[in-house]
Amino acid sequence: MRERTLLLVDDEVEFVQTLAERLQLRGFQVYIAHDGDEALIQLEKSRFDMVILDVMMPGLGGLDVLKQMKPIYPETPVILLTGRGSTNDGIEGMRLGARDYLMKPINIDELIKKIGENLNAT
Repeated sequence: MRERTLLLVDDEVEFVQTLAERLQLRGFQVYIAHDGDEALIQLEKSRFDMVILDVMMPGLGGLDVLKQMKPIYPETPVILLTGRGSTNDGIEGMRLGARDYLMKPINIDELIKKIGENLNAT
């Protein structure tokens, strides 16, 4: 079975690096983007099995990235990461085509479970 590729998009450098390392230990091939523009560039260059996307980022936010990527990559599942106790962004993201959302701080086991569920659904 081939290694599944994930694109992690989050402007919190230390958070995304730690999360990437934990996912790599679980057998995923992980790519990182630190902002929305970088995420869209990486999506143009490579195909990913899943995108894990932070909603709140300076510049092009997660919902903006989602709006731009879904018409081009409709089959790529997206899990949104939302913070600051707001589920509204997660609900809006689901309306825009995200498969799921998690509140920060995230539980790695819950994230792994959601990744598995959504990758198996594709």
